[in-house]
Amino acid sequence: MKAVVHHQPEGFDGLKVTAMEEPTPGPGEVTVALKASGLNHRDIWTLFRKRESSDPVILGSDGAGVVKAVGEGVESFRVGQEVVINPSLGWPVKSEAPPAGFEILGAPTHGTFAEEIRIRAENVEPKPTHLTWAEAGVLPLAALTAYRALFTRGQVKEGEHLLIPGIGSGVATFLLQMAKAAGARVTVTSRSEEKRKQALELGADAAIDSHGDWAEQMKGEQVDLVIDSVGPATFDQCLDRLRPGGRLVNFGETSGKTVEIPLRPFFFGQFTLMGTTMGSTEEFREMLRFVSEHRIRPVMDRTYPLSEARQAFLRMEEGKQFGKIGFENA
Repeated sequence: MKAVVHHQPEGFDGLKVTAMEEPTPGPGEVTVALKASGLNHRDIWTLFRKRESSDPVILGSDGAGVVKAVGEGVESFRVGQEVVINPSLGWPVKSEAPPAGFEILGAPTHGTFAEEIRIRAENVEPKPTHLTWAEAGVLPLAALTAYRALFTRGQVKEGEHLLIPGIGSGVATFLLQMAKAAGARVTVTSRSEEKRKQALELGADAAIDSHGDWAEQMKGEQVDLVIDSVGPATFDQCLDRLRPGGRLVNFGETSGKTVEIPLRPFFFGQFTLMGTTMGSTEEFREMLRFVSEHRIRPVMDRTYPLSEARQAFLRMEEGKQFGKIGFENA
């Protein structure tokens, strides 16, 4: 079968489209014939991470398709059933942090950028019926990350004001839609005028220029909750826009790995700082119900065939996308 793999060397030079062996399900597993999958920043980072094995690994964490075969003992799914893949491995129930042994699908395990995948049955869920294949294929990782950040960690409430720095990523666009569905007000930031315009069309209450003075653009208003993935480039302005007692949830480091926290404003502000990543199977199911109830659809940027994987990776690397980049299988 055709698959997008990372082999040797590190970086984009190790990204290849090649033939891999078709998987056969073992006990407790299913094989899914994938209709679509979704690209995430994690897939780019994986190109530059050292792995214990030098064998080619199929990339990709997001996917949706049709059950092709079921292994011994699997009774929850039938051949022909339409499903989405839960990329959170080894995290069954909601908890303060993932348990030991937690992994994300797609390196070191074979992922979803292929025509088929073999996976544990507990990591497969029925596909939301209102979504197209392309939409379902890009849903899992970003929507799960957004759901846990917003509800489990951020504890957003109806009527609260949420700030999302760096609108445009898959997670950020899910955060915007989910927050609006929950009755929150949402302000977003972006350096791009076009992305600010798109965010307003998607439902944002306000969109400000990341390069400008946030306090001035927001007329001094502060927010209840910030959900950030940018890091040091915007961290000081994020803290400045938090009301006393406000919460900040971080799930990324796109502008760097280290921030300096001004302690006096932090402790006088009585702020709560939280980290988050991905989520549990329990939260994945909650997310699917929320998405179905509110008819939320992923914002689609572009889709590519697997044969054009490099073009898709480069588009994300250059930060040109608004919403999700996906792959579709013929």
